[in-house]
Amino acid sequence: MLEPAYQADVVVVGAGIAGLAAAHRLTSAGVTTTVLEAAHGVGGRMATEKVDGFRLDRIGQPLSTAYAELRHTPGLDGLALRPFAPGVLLHSEGRHHRAGAPAGARGARGALHAVRALASAPRSVPAPRRPANAPGTSGGPVTAPRTRAGAPLGTAVDQARLGAALTRLASTPVERLLARPELPAAQALAVRGLPARTIDGFLRPLLAALLCDPELTTSSRCADLALHAFAGGRLGLPEGGAEALPELLARALPPGTVHTGVRVISVATNAVTTAEHGVIRCRAVLVATDARAAAELLPGLRVPDFHPVTVVHHTTDVPPATGASLLLDADRGGPVAHTAVVSHVDPSRAPAGRVLVSSTVLGAVPSDVDTAVRIHLSRLYGTPTTRWETLAVHHTPEAVPAMRAPHDLRRPVRLLAGLYVCGDHRDTSTVQGALHSGHRASAAILTDLGAGRPMHTAEALPTARAA
Repeated sequence: MLEPAYQADVVVVGAGIAGLAAAHRLTSAGVTTTVLEAAHGVGGRMATEKVDGFRLDRIGQPLSTAYAELRHTPGLDGLALRPFAPGVLLHSEGRHHRAGAPAGARGARGALHAVRALASAPRSVPAPRRPANAPGTSGGPVTAPRTRAGAPLGTAVDQARLGAALTRLASTPVERLLARPELPAAQALAVRGLPARTIDGFLRPLLAALLCDPELTTSSRCADLALHAFAGGRLGLPEGGAEALPELLARALPPGTVHTGVRVISVATNAVTTAEHGVIRCRAVLVATDARAAAELLPGLRVPDFHPVTVVHHTTDVPPATGASLLLDADRGGPVAHTAVVSHVDPSRAPAGRVLVSSTVLGAVPSDVDTAVRIHLSRLYGTPTTRWETLAVHHTPEAVPAMRAPHDLRRPVRLLAGLYVCGDHRDTSTVQGALHSGHRASAAILTDLGAGRPMHTAEALPTARAA
């Protein structure tokens, strides 16, 4: 018989937000839990690099205040979500157009008034001079985009229809959204009665930003959930970087629960085998890694396709005149899908006197990504970018699991009694989905273990084996 190296009720493999959220619910129920993470820090893809006082997210998907799991997950009480300006800012035909449905709009009439209010108040920005040596330019003035109403929202009637549609989405129960017929998101938008101009100019770039899917092959049900969260809340970023969320979860767990730098090489219903500490016996195992790592530990588990994401971080001492807005390219005129002056959203992400601009490229990456992004940003912001300093280029080939139709939003988390799996690949490919899958997995484990007393008390891991 194997000599037990550690005794626990549940071993969670992976310290991403799904596994950490599950560990919280398990420990809160009195179940002794050990979380093992192969990396030397928690969070997985929700990582934040620190460079010269800047905090640079590797992926940096915007969150929504309407994500229910952010409010209901134990340990996230102290999460500070720094909001973008209401709605989004669209760049189309050389101009900026503000659009969106702010939280609190009541009824179709309230949504219409909110959309019109956001789309009004034109603002003129002095046109800076473009350096003669700017890449891809021949010198001369840069035309600074102006904020105005109209395209790409369409006519006043189009705006009213859009506002009413967003309001209905915000108030529709999730289960009703999930019961709708399922199509690829692009097809579903085309058959719902909104004009093509509104779809291509607003909904397509918005959903691309929320789903990291520029072609909108995502299931229409997942797209409806994303629009539901957008219309019912406010987009924002975690204060201090994306890593703030997993670090909050990890710190709130009982001391000694999370162990980093421990690589699990196999799992069973009652044990895991690690490279550093041998066999750890337990009553149940929860695999909470990314989809590919989960399939390596659980042969036969389906590995989805992925959407690649590249984030380019720049700094400058002269901020673009867009405030704390999320800026989307409605024209799809370059590699950047969306960009923001994130230091205006969250000042803790940049040192005093400096500005942090983070831009996201979806899909294929240009050969000279930094130059292509700079040229595109110059048009989007209406300001020269040749003197902007590049801080980092983060490319993540398997950033977001694809959710193509048909997509099962509630894939089983119980493989068999004693062996479970969770993560954004079992739910929706969002922070909300990852947290919710952890919630479902912990509920299944608690049901299977019963309400009896825990079998074990937590002990320290044995000394790591010599290499």
